[in-house]
Amino acid sequence: MAPVLQQQLAKQTFNFNFNPPYAPHFGGAWEREIRSVKSALQVVLKDQVVAEEVLLTALIEVEGILNSKPLGYASSDVADLDPITPNLLLMGRRDAGLPQAVYGPHDALSKRRWQHSQVVSDHFWKRFIQDYLPGLQLRQKWRKSTDNSAVGQIVMIVDSNLPRGLWPVGIITKVFPGTDGVVRAAEVKVKDSIYIRPVTKLVELPEVPEDLGSSST
Repeated sequence: MAPVLQQQLAKQTFNFNFNPPYAPHFGGAWEREIRSVKSALQVVLKDQVVAEEVLLTALIEVEGILNSKPLGYASSDVADLDPITPNLLLMGRRDAGLPQAVYGPHDALSKRRWQHSQVVSDHFWKRFIQDYLPGLQLRQKWRKSTDNSAVGQIVMIVDSNLPRGLWPVGIITKVFPGTDGVVRAAEVKVKDSIYIRPVTKLVELPEVPEDLGSSST
């Protein structure tokens, strides 16, 4: 855990309350994420027998994917959003990806295992997003209305077609309501790029105290 975060937690006298045993439903969001991870791994691996080196490497890649997912944003400047991620809180940096492996001409076996681990990781990413994204969306019964996406909201774009582990964060600059007044698509500015995405691919991020987000400095 980053030293700055430890100091912030000590100042705010955090108390940790643990869930009772055999009550996973108390976990809510994180239990749903664990379920999505297990489900994705089961689908991707199926009945394969993979080498231990391949499995361990793939699991480290999976860990990097999960810990790079934004939890919220802390920057007061929407032109320079500063998303808070588990990696940032734990290690003081956002990128926890493995370095590109370099193998010599006689390391054919290791190279094949590395490539296999990357294929497993790519398949996990696509399956995980497909299973996890619906749980991030606020759903109500059809009789109840929900709040529309609005200009100025800070959102995370979630799309399995994006490169593995990429969670773009931007600001909604324009919305496209239908004839019924319900917004089903929005224009999102991410750094210097503009994207138009359905709201089903957007997840609103909460704002966190800016001093907590300063752990990266």
